[in-house]
Amino acid sequence: MYFKLIHNSCRDRLKMKSTNNPEHDPESFLVACHECDLLHRIAPLIPGETARCFRCGAVLHRLKKNSAERSLALVFTGIILFVIANVYPFLGFRIGGQIQQSNLITGVAELFRQDLWLLAALVLFTTILVPALQLVGMIYVLIPFYFRIRLPKRMAIFRVVRQSQPWGMTEVFMLGILVSLIKLSKMATIVPGTALYAFMGLMLVLAAMLAFLDPRVIWMHGGKQP
Repeated sequence: MYFKLIHNSCRDRLKMKSTNNPEHDPESFLVACHECDLLHRIAPLIPGETARCFRCGAVLHRLKKNSAERSLALVFTGIILFVIANVYPFLGFRIGGQIQQSNLITGVAELFRQDLWLLAALVLFTTILVPALQLVGMIYVLIPFYFRIRLPKRMAIFRVVRQSQPWGMTEVFMLGILVSLIKLSKMATIVPGTALYAFMGLMLVLAAMLAFLDPRVIWMHGGKQP
């Protein structure tokens, strides 16, 4: 027997459900409470329901409404912004009537020219390769999920995408750009390019994509446990 506590926001109270054979439910999954380590088997929830720990009441799982569909829409948006951010000029510097424009890859190339290979590789990896990996990987994962088909190595790719999240440092790069703008504003006139706004949008889209996505739904559809 197992227990599933569900928070009903309308009546603001807890409900308890039980079943005699939870192991026969193919869509149920095991999860340990992050507060007291009590092991639970949680049956499928409906949007708006929240499973809570039977012992301490901590939130175990909250089903997000249209999680995959929202994430997929954000992935397509992110791909468009990623292309714009890497194709169009990022910043322009006006000095003495002349404008010198640069894009994302220009900074990486300049670091290589100055023999800062490790720093250049780090910037290339965290600001270009990792966001590209996340977007392409999520396309490979979410489209089969949406159309209920299976592709080889889909769960392995999803695992790689999840593990690469700490390396996606678009916000750190954006912070460095803002600091540089403040320091260079006294030396030259800064002309923001289209890619700068696209990169800012990409930063927000990637964060929203990960926030809307419910990983347990993907794992359950792929036959894996989180």
